Amino acid sequence: MPGKSPPLADVDEFLELFDYNAWANRTIFDAAGQLPVDHYFRDLQSSYGGVHGTLAHIVWAEQLWLHRWLGHPNPTVPQGIDLRALGDVRERWEAVEAARRTFLATFPPSRLAETRLVKPSSGGEYVHTYRQMFRHFINHSSYHSGQIVAFLRQLGHKPPSTDLILYYRGAR
Repeated sequence: MPGKSPPLADVDEFLELFDYNAWANRTIFDAAGQLPVDHYFRDLQSSYGGVHGTLAHIVWAEQLWLHRWLGHPNPTVPQGIDLRALGDVRERWEAVEAARRTFLATFPPSRLAETRLVKPSSGGEYVHTYRQMFRHFINHSSYHSGQIVAFLRQLGHKPPSTDLILYYRGAR
């Protein structure tokens, strides 16, 4: 409706979306694990190369946002370039996912409006609410998972579907 603000998401909705994100990531990791090594590492001329580079970027970004939420310094190695194989990427993601679940387990609704100063590596300083950061986090991972689905098609493989509606229908 014009002029009316949409209802604001609550913590339970974000918890559901984070759970969806974890399911989608596991689904993408499983599909990547079926690729021949040369396909997994092939440079597809995308922002982060191909499947491996994009998965490493997703995991690095998820770790970066968690560090911001926790007030920790940024990860020491940018873009997950220290991750050399799918097993490394998945292992780091599982550690980040476990730490995020712990952080969110006691996250009170009153903190959604709380802000954090964010200093992107590209420069500048921005103030964002947790609500904004949580939304961005989910959107960012979904965006790059979609890229990996397209890469799998380009490489001649049948990609999985990570649509949110499938998660709601019990594919998890």
